[in-house]
Amino acid sequence: MTATFVFYAIIGILVLNFIFDKWLDYLNFQHFTDEIPNELEDVYDEEQYLKSQNYKKVTYHFSLLISLISFLVILGFLFFDGFAFVDNFTRKFTTNETLVSLLFFGILSIGSIILTTPISYYKTFVIEEKFGFNKTTKKLFFIDKIKGIILSTIIGGLILFIIILFYNYFGHHFWIYALALITLFSVLMNMFYSTLIVPLFNKQTPLEDGELKEALKAFVQKAGFKLDQLFVIDGSKRSTKANAYFSGFGPKKRVVLYDTLINDLETEEIVAVLAHEVGHYKRKHIIYNFFIGTILTAITLYLLSIFINSELLAQALGVAIPNFHIGMVAFGLLYTPISEITGLLNNIISRKFEYQADNYANNFGLGKSLISGLKKLSKNNLSNLTPHSWYVFIHYSHPTLLQRFKNLN
Repeated sequence: MTATFVFYAIIGILVLNFIFDKWLDYLNFQHFTDEIPNELEDVYDEEQYLKSQNYKKVTYHFSLLISLISFLVILGFLFFDGFAFVDNFTRKFTTNETLVSLLFFGILSIGSIILTTPISYYKTFVIEEKFGFNKTTKKLFFIDKIKGIILSTIIGGLILFIIILFYNYFGHHFWIYALALITLFSVLMNMFYSTLIVPLFNKQTPLEDGELKEALKAFVQKAGFKLDQLFVIDGSKRSTKANAYFSGFGPKKRVVLYDTLINDLETEEIVAVLAHEVGHYKRKHIIYNFFIGTILTAITLYLLSIFINSELLAQALGVAIPNFHIGMVAFGLLYTPISEITGLLNNIISRKFEYQADNYANNFGLGKSLISGLKKLSKNNLSNLTPHSWYVFIHYSHPTLLQRFKNLN
């Protein structure tokens, strides 16, 4: 096996993966104009359905263009030794391998920010604005971007720095220590994300006393679920889209409802949404997902430890002497098919968990309210009610609205 063979193997993997993804997207695109199933005919009227079709078509064509540009940028980097160029450029500033790696990923991150910010801006202020979703201001948009960059630089840079130190000191066995670090970070994020990270971007306030709070408290008591923290997040300052999420362990667990969710749904429907989230906790899905994620991370890091010091991989990217950052990039490109498979398995498990959480809510007689709420959310989000079955199988982490309707009935 030669470096040339590895280079074209990487190209082949990227090309096949791109073609497969775009083929799936096209199959899904062909179903945008299908008739709405009878079970969901009350979601849209004719005008709203036409609007949802237009939204799906616009987002499809925009996504196709952006993915094509991203694909060509990666191919250009590979064919013109872009990664080797960045590697050589960083070495003009320092000979310390740890700093070289940090500078290397820092430059790639800056390049990514330069490319993706205009894309994000267009999507927010042109596409989302056109269809009535956007509520953010240009000032808030750029403040969010700056905060996100600072946060990812501090947290991501620190984690990367520690992993590089593990690699320098422990060699092939660095993956064990990296796994321990990432696992610890995941636990801390799960416990403190809502209290440390979210307040940097959104305001969270305790749910006000009233009919909704009393109904939610009555449900958690009936379910035998201890929950002292019910919060409302001001999602409406950025988008009309609604959501709710559950985070934390033990006394740190909390349910957060978007204010848009409270505005869009009736009290009984919000109780059903809470019941669904409690179902995830009762069925131990949070813990299962944590262990599944840890196992997949362990496998990935172990494989990385085998290939990261490969001369063939380094030479395939135009670098004569292997190093940490080039090894990570080459491995990441080769790992694409495996990540697709693990993503598929994760989605299969996630859909199963969603059914179980729906069934939990249904056991309390909240199935009809849950479906009613989901229909309203689908309508307000202009959701696709007729996705292609293969696209669902590969990409959906949740069952479709029709599948959830049939399951609950």
